[in-house]
Amino acid sequence: MPVALYQRVALRRDLPGQQLRAGDVAYLVDRVPHPAGGEAGCVLEVFNALGESIAVVTVPESDVEALSADEVLSIRRLVAS
Repeated sequence: MPVALYQRVALRRDLPGQQLRAGDVAYLVDRVPHPAGGEAGCVLEVFNALGESIAVVTVPESDVEALSADEVLSIRRLVAS
């Protein structure tokens, strides 16, 4: 079942160009169709620990997973690659 818009999700893979890692939490803000009929994309907004927006990225839907009750949020330093 797909995650509803405006819900928190976790990345399934690293995005080194954006300094994001698998497990980072983001909000799903939109879905976009693939221009050639491939896998749909998810537009994610990522926030720092203070709630400030730090990135907006588009990833394939398979790179996003719903959060579950048995997971705990954590913090890490955002360091340039």
